[in-house]
Amino acid sequence: MPEGDALHRAARRLQALVGENVGAEAPHPRGAAVAGLVDGRRLVAARAVGKNLLLEFDGGVIVRSHLRMRGRWSVVPAGTKLVGRPWLVLRGHDQEAVLWNGPVLELERGRTKRLGPDILAGRVEAARLRKADQQRQLGDALLDQRLVAGIGNLWRAEALWHARVSPWRTVAETSDEELQLVLDEAARLMHASLEGGRPRRAVYRRAGRPCPRCATPISSRGQGDDNRIAYWCPRCQS
Repeated sequence: MPEGDALHRAARRLQALVGENVGAEAPHPRGAAVAGLVDGRRLVAARAVGKNLLLEFDGGVIVRSHLRMRGRWSVVPAGTKLVGRPWLVLRGHDQEAVLWNGPVLELERGRTKRLGPDILAGRVEAARLRKADQQRQLGDALLDQRLVAGIGNLWRAEALWHARVSPWRTVAETSDEELQLVLDEAARLMHASLEGGRPRRAVYRRAGRPCPRCATPISSRGQGDDNRIAYWCPRCQS
């Protein structure tokens, strides 16, 4: 699933159309309602909030895009031949933005107001994680977008490894200093990815391979109600 850094990259690309009155069409019928609503409107802003992309148009219309597993936004020169059926095409004078496989494309109706602070928008304080059930496992809590928005499975695994904290430790068992370190590491790694310097993965999808720090084989198993796969070093993450 695209994480917060991917959505921030998409928002940056879409700045090419901000300020323009855009034409809109939906080759895929799932985007027809949104296309009809925004066609001819001026795109006022494109911004990421956690794993959501918000497109703000004049007249107070705000469209929410969530990419889930397969969605993606691209920005291409106007007139580029498109092969397939994108959900939405926004055409500006020189560029056009294209949403492929966009499983969530709808009017924003306050959903993002229920999210926690965006991990990439400013320093998130450890106190946010004290709002979680303190018996909840930390690896599970980090994926709760109501606590902190933007962290997904990749960056939770890498942040916990860099902080030397196990995903299986409860929030209560984790000190404020350790919680802050995990959040700071997630922000650092995601900012590096956003700027094009994606760090080498230490544990994510490396089960059975040696830990880069201590050479112990990386472990993995499902965690939380959604059974998202956690990756960790059983020796140097305690």
